[in-house]
Amino acid sequence: MDLFLTPDDLAKSLRLDVAEGLAGTPKTLPPKWFYDERGSALFEDITRLEEYYPTRREREILTARAAEIADLTGATTLVELGAGSGEKTRLLLAALAGTLEEYVPVDVSGDFLEEAAAAIAADHPGLTVRPVVADYEKHLNLLPTGSRRLVAFLGGTIGNMPPAARIGFLGGLRATMGPDDALLLGCDLVKDPERIVRAYDDAQGVTAEFNKNVLRVINRELDADFEPDAFEHRALWNASDEWIEMRLRSLRDQTVRIGALDLTCEFAKDEEMRTEISAKFRRERLATELGTAGLRMAEFWTDEAGDFSLCLARPA
Repeated sequence: MDLFLTPDDLAKSLRLDVAEGLAGTPKTLPPKWFYDERGSALFEDITRLEEYYPTRREREILTARAAEIADLTGATTLVELGAGSGEKTRLLLAALAGTLEEYVPVDVSGDFLEEAAAAIAADHPGLTVRPVVADYEKHLNLLPTGSRRLVAFLGGTIGNMPPAARIGFLGGLRATMGPDDALLLGCDLVKDPERIVRAYDDAQGVTAEFNKNVLRVINRELDADFEPDAFEHRALWNASDEWIEMRLRSLRDQTVRIGALDLTCEFAKDEEMRTEISAKFRRERLATELGTAGLRMAEFWTDEAGDFSLCLARPA
């Protein structure tokens, strides 16, 4: 396993993100801190919920199009950003079996990544599996290069970035791509806001636990005394930006101490702290953003219901 992100790097990044986020108005925390071992497992639970359609819809597209993607790319290396469990990736691995030589899963959660990579390596003994622990927003230039790479960024994770950051990220990725490389990008699409909200506020409360997990991470890693049950999970549709916002609402006036930062933070009753945005896309806007980053949309596929999309993009 390649380590471009050490535990010390993660600790420094967490301290900086928490200090800056809690000093802002409104307060914010980046969604990447949901994903310790418990958070990663909770997210896998979320993907199986009835309300959470993106995973099922993306899998539907991959099932229908994986062979076509393999024919179009002829990839010898598959790089997956934010790999997680690699469940959907298995559809691509099977389709690419005729040309693929190396699979490079990239994630910030080393323990979770190692376990998932080992399982894939066991099922594909002829494939070189090279897990990389890295922050894909910072370490794109360190990832393996070579002929005919397919870079997969699935699950709609691109929507967690605001527009300027998205375009900057895509531009940084474009700078690492050779003429025969391709990007496979999963994007959730704009639809009935009520359906979108339900996907992020399920009846069983799994997403609420996932949202509050960021407080548990901060408690453990930064010697803080957040009381997760003193916050309420909220999911709201932002119509002007066409994204969902996950927030944590303080249920009372409270003071939180973050020992590792020597910081005291006040929360007023009903004050909301944003923990995630998840942008939803229209085809035209996606094509424009890709173009701004130096990429062209070569293919665009949706599931039968038109809920989710996969886009194959190439250097312009």
